[in-house]
Amino acid sequence: MADPSSYRPRPGEIPDSPGVYRFRDEHRRVIYVGKAKSLRQRLANYFQDLAGLHPRTRTMVTTAASVEWTVVSTEVEALQLEYSWIKEYDPRFNVKYRDDKSYPYLAVTMNEEYPRVQVMRGHKKKGVRYFGPYGHAWAIRDTVDLLLRVFPVRTCSAGVFKNAARTGRPCLLGYIGKCSAPCVGRVSEEEHRELAEEFSDFMAGRTGTYIRRLEKAMTDAAEEMEYERAARLRDDVEALKKAMEKSAVVLADATDADLIAVAEDELEAAVQIFHVRGGRVRGQRGWVTDKVEDVTTAALVEHALQQLYGEETGDSVPKEVLVPALPDPVEPVQQWLTDRRGANVSLRIPQRGDKKSLMETVARNAQQSLILHKTKRASDLTTRSRALEEISEALDLDSAPLRIECYDISHLQGDDVVASMVVFEDGLARKSEYRRFQIKGFEGQDDVRSMHEVITRRFRRYLAEKEKTGEWADGDELRDLKDDEGRPKRFAYPPQLVVVDGGQPQVAAAKRALDELGIDDIAVCGLAKRLEEVWLPDEDDPVVLPRTSEGLYLLQRVRDEAHRFAITYQRAKRAKRFRASPLDDVPGLGETRKQALIKHFGSVKKLRSATIDQICEVPGIGRKTAETIAVALAQAAPATPAVNTATGEIMDDMEDGTPETTAGAPGEPVPAGAPDERRGQET
Repeated sequence: MADPSSYRPRPGEIPDSPGVYRFRDEHRRVIYVGKAKSLRQRLANYFQDLAGLHPRTRTMVTTAASVEWTVVSTEVEALQLEYSWIKEYDPRFNVKYRDDKSYPYLAVTMNEEYPRVQVMRGHKKKGVRYFGPYGHAWAIRDTVDLLLRVFPVRTCSAGVFKNAARTGRPCLLGYIGKCSAPCVGRVSEEEHRELAEEFSDFMAGRTGTYIRRLEKAMTDAAEEMEYERAARLRDDVEALKKAMEKSAVVLADATDADLIAVAEDELEAAVQIFHVRGGRVRGQRGWVTDKVEDVTTAALVEHALQQLYGEETGDSVPKEVLVPALPDPVEPVQQWLTDRRGANVSLRIPQRGDKKSLMETVARNAQQSLILHKTKRASDLTTRSRALEEISEALDLDSAPLRIECYDISHLQGDDVVASMVVFEDGLARKSEYRRFQIKGFEGQDDVRSMHEVITRRFRRYLAEKEKTGEWADGDELRDLKDDEGRPKRFAYPPQLVVVDGGQPQVAAAKRALDELGIDDIAVCGLAKRLEEVWLPDEDDPVVLPRTSEGLYLLQRVRDEAHRFAITYQRAKRAKRFRASPLDDVPGLGETRKQALIKHFGSVKKLRSATIDQICEVPGIGRKTAETIAVALAQAAPATPAVNTATGEIMDDMEDGTPETTAGAPGEPVPAGAPDERRGQET
């Protein structure tokens, strides 16, 4: 625990100007980012008597080891820089909103040749129009099912689309009239794009035009005694009206607005947002945050606005944003929103009428969300704090282990031996820090030796990164823990506790690896599955935590997550090995030319029977390369045919040579930029 007076800037050093400041801990990690109209006045508040600080602020300033600042011209620039740094550094003491779930959107991929309507989650992509978010994916599918009758836009995947184009037969939706079947040329690219535009316009709230147009066409058809066509148009009108009924009118003046409400207590805050477009609620989402800093309702609103609109531009930012409290000062935030929209944005508190009534509804949703969240054991701040304290007491640690790393070994009868490293910070999984290892020091099954290798490799990297940052150089200014390209360095942060999946042998191996590297300030323990005992190095008897202990529950979650991550990687690696292609062994043959060969011949089986002259016909393949390919395929034994385990059918044509990508758990891919130990990257 640091004394704030040890790093307090000297009088007169801090400028009396707008700017953004960063607090860093002893490892140079940014732990808090803030902005101020006057840096001198704001930073002075942090260096007063500790007894006068809010408990969370006191924890932050005693955890920090230094403070630095950047001067900007205006408060709007300070707001933009603060948002950028919070996104970049993810400081642990800043308000961090986390979604209750990954909300689904209705998306129209206007960036494709033939736009597709589908359900999308996650980050928004350029050139895609989004509508929502929706509470449930089934609500999107119900709406789409109704609208496809009137706007038969493509909904199939790229694979289904290509297969239909190849065979000349549309899918079922094409036969029943819920797809215009551009795959087989029933409509041109321009006609299909026009359908997608009309679909998007209807979802954006411009509904009256299409309904009036269909009603007029229905009347004309009836007058011309085309009764079957009139009946179809009547059903189309009913489908559109039914789709509109799914989002009731809440604001009679066809307003485009976002309504934000906050419910909070001393420890946590819940935020609810209703997205109103054309007077109708088009989407809803909710966030929850731990109040790790002393923050007012107005400040929570400001953070929510940053989270909502930090990546948005144009019409994604509405004309009106209604909030329960205005940020102080409000002008920079309003100007920031206006800049992002490209037009004036009204930021205000609703005072009367329908908008105030709707805000009360949003506030009730926020209150219910906070109540529901507090019932979730793993996300409760008080519970997590108690768990970390129990672990600290049971293992006789100097302080609570805010960062825990857990390691597990996975293999199948000694083959494809891999290891996982998962990270929990403040009792929550930090998946961007997960790492995977391929055991390469030896072959065969030896969990103890594997654990020793993994711990050695991980902390050898930590020592190397520590030396690069200059942390060992006396008096030198420490650099950010980022590489030359701005990416986080792979193993720069040390844990307070290393947990291994296993008993005494695995714990001893991990401790021996740390001792060999000269690291003596990191605690080690193991959690054995059989009796859920906690083993410590050089101890003959385990530490037994009560079954109702929050500390044991946290250790179990960490251990189970490491096991899941390891076994997922091991299975994916084994599956990739089973589907390896003979083309992988051809020297100088890259992924692009392999794909070209498979596309030209259809499968490795057909390529194997081709002549050298036929192989030379593939673009990019010269005669020398063709001869090398022919020799490699002739020497390689034919791959084991794939078998459909449900039917027993042998699928020879599945030998397509397409390499399978390796990812994490289903729905949880390894984040971009994470190091890939499968490739043997090690210093």
